[in-house]
Amino acid sequence: MFWKIVGALIVIWLAFTVLGFVIKGLFWLAIIGGVLFLGTAAYGAIKGKNDPKRIKY
Repeated sequence: MFWKIVGALIVIWLAFTVLGFVIKGLFWLAIIGGVLFLGTAAYGAIKGKNDPKRIKY
């Protein structure tokens, strides 16, 4: 469940970032989307380290 939410948020932030770069007047949206994308990815990486269900190789 956790990874579904994080994955969905990453896809949403990536879409905002692309839209912000494509539409000139919405460059601020690209900045916000990029920051939120990086923040969500970092949060997922930190929280995912302690996931007991994760397969360890």
